Amino acid sequence: MANLKEIKRKIRSVQNTEKTTRAMKLVSTAKLRKAEEVAKQSRVYAIKINEVLSEIAFKITQYSTEKLESRFFQQNEDLKMVDIIFVTADKGLCGGFNAQTIKRVKKLMEEYKSKGIKVRLRAVGRKGIEFFNFQDIELLKTYQNVSSNPSYEKAQEIIIDAIEDFNSGKTDRVVLVHNGYLNMISQELKINDIVPVEPPKKPDDSSLSLMEFEPEGDEKILEELMQKYFEYNMYYALIDSLAAEHSARMQAMDSATNNAKERVEALNIAYNKARQESITTELIEIISGVESLK
Repeated sequence: MANLKEIKRKIRSVQNTEKTTRAMKLVSTAKLRKAEEVAKQSRVYAIKINEVLSEIAFKITQYSTEKLESRFFQQNEDLKMVDIIFVTADKGLCGGFNAQTIKRVKKLMEEYKSKGIKVRLRAVGRKGIEFFNFQDIELLKTYQNVSSNPSYEKAQEIIIDAIEDFNSGKTDRVVLVHNGYLNMISQELKINDIVPVEPPKKPDDSSLSLMEFEPEGDEKILEELMQKYFEYNMYYALIDSLAAEHSARMQAMDSATNNAKERVEALNIAYNKARQESITTELIEIISGVESLK
């Protein structure tokens, strides 16, 4: 009977876990709908502003550096220092969501260091911070309670600090890494070289707009546009990462709920078998006792 009690205890424990994971799945599903809508609305603007800056970078190459000097558009092959900004979640229980981002950041670090390039890390999200602290890897800047509640003001704070270091010559490239939302069941790891802004690889006439760029007269407009480009890329990375996080957690909790159901079914079968064995043993003992009395 002790075995039956133990199995019964395990069944109750797994059933409680199933209730918790089902509730967490429902919460993540509700949050995902809201985050997904915000991410979709922001994606169009983010894509367009990147296209505009990329085209400007291409057209700037048609002018001499004496007319417009800006580190933001100068392609420097002799890199000495790179800033990597990466976004992870503040919470766990979302499958391999955080692990994929961390793994990619470590790979980037190895690639740069193999070329003799120094790397500085700016971490957004508690899970990434905890991992690199545990690995005893230095983090230049850390930001918590941002990825779970993104705001434009926080995005400005994160990116402007990195851009100022780039503009002053402390770094030669700023890279943004985050796990983004693809659809309800998929996430997509995204790596974006924020600065310097890269022109299109092989643009053709049909891919370019009718926009004309005059370096001597458009510097102030360009400066304001660059500011929006930096800030919005960071903000979009935060909200895109949040939508992906809810998607990953919804999947993880769905899998956990299904696994709990299967475990309960297996334990019920084990319980019924043990109960049958117990009853059979008792019957044999009773019959044996009756036979011994004859």
